[in-house]
Parts: sequence; C-alpha cells; structure tokens
Amino acid sequence: MSKQRKTTRFAGISALFINCSIKKNKKESHTQLLMNKAAAIMTDEGVTVEKIYALDHTIAFGMVKDGKKEAGIKDDWPKLQKKIMAADILVIGTPIWLGVKSSVATQVIERMYAYSGDRNEMGQYLYYGKTGGCIITGNEDGIKHCAMDILYALQHIGYTVPPQADAGWIGEAGPGPSYGDTEWQGKPIGDGKHPVGFDNEFTNRNTTFMAWNLMHLAKMFKKNKGISAIGNVVDNWRQVTNAENVNPEYR
Repeated sequence: MSKQRKTTRFAGISALFINCSIKKNKKESHTQLLMNKAAAIMTDEGVTVEKIYALDHTIAFGMVKDGKKEAGIKDDWPKLQKKIMAADILVIGTPIWLGVKSSVATQVIERMYAYSGDRNEMGQYLYYGKTGGCIITGNEDGIKHCAMDILYALQHIGYTVPPQADAGWIGEAGPGPSYGDTEWQGKPIGDGKHPVGFDNEFTNRNTTFMAWNLMHLAKMFKKNKGISAIGNVVDNWRQVTNAENVNPEYR
C-alpha cells in the first residue's frame, strides 16, 4: 500500500481496534502488524484511532456488564465498554488457533453481548449506528471461518457490516513463519529485510477495502445520525407494520 498524503476527509469519525491475540507480550503479536496497516489508512484520512490490546487488561468471564459489581472480581471491562460505545468503528483482530478465532476474541464478544439488550437514545438496541470489521492472521486456513464468526456476532448485536469488512493473511499449512516475520528458526527469510506477507497484494487490497468501507459507512451514519428509528424500535415496532403508519419518505 502506497503512502498517501494525510487528509481530514473523515475528521470527526473515531475507530477502536481491539487486538485479541493470546500472546502476553503485544510486541510479539503478528495480528497487530496487520491491524496497524488498517489503522494507518484511517489515521491518514483524519479518523481518530485508538488501539487496545485485550490482554493488557483484566477482563472477567461471564455474560456480565461489570464483574466487580456482579461477581466481586477485578474487571476492567466497563472502561473498555465505554471506549467501544464512544467509537463509530470497531475492528476486532484475532489470530487463528485450531481453525477458529482466539478465546480472547470470544471473551470480548461475550462481554459486548452482555450490553446488547440496552437501548440507544432513539430506543433502538445499543450498537445501532456503529460499523464493524475484523482482521485475521495465522499460518493455516481459517480466515473466512473466523471472519464469518466475528462479523455475524457483530451484526447480531446491532453493528452494521459494510462490504468486504474482513482482511487477513495466512502462510503455508503447518509450522512456519507468521505475518511480519523476517526470520524463521533462527535463519533469515529471503534477504531478511522483507517481512513475510507485507507485499501480499490480496491481503493489502482487502485491508484497504475494509478500512475505506468502514470509513464510508461510518461517515454516512454520522451524517444521518445513525439508522432511522422506524420499524426497529423495541417498544413500538408493531406500530409501523401498516403502511399508513410509516413516514411518507419510506412509503
């Protein structure tokens, strides 16, 4: 991906990237390297970007909003939930293990799910008017499976998923170098100067498409103040099933 001049095209839009790697040291995360590419595209276009490494925080298990209040255990999730709610765009990143997303990614989605019955200011479910995508890395097959899982979960709780909202990279089947590696088993890969996967056109294209489609959709939502509250408000959805009750512009 070529370096572009920075713009303010999407100023006022905010994005949150949550890396759900299972590595304790985030400097060793290959998933973060690919997430950084998508984040850089957004930053260059004026989006305010924040990155969270999930394992830097204590996240309680369970379908609870606040583990400290509900179970008496240490829980950083409530402050992370505030960041999620403040962001127009959410990108979840995960490595592939045994063909599926990480246990940390599952935990993050479960905690988000605990809030999914709450309402926004228009009476819709809480995550309406937000858009989401995902980044996947690994050295065996599973990108589409993991993306299917994550993107379904996001849309089910209220996020809107734009076209081609997933991107990823996998190496050859079996043990081998991961995304961004320059050596394997103590030996340089190639000339040792070109990180694995960085020049993969398919990955770079999909990462670019994902970033831009998330920005485009977030800007549309921002301009229109989310999704119209007609036919999707929990307390009065029955009232708009007949044509005469629908706003004229939607007839």
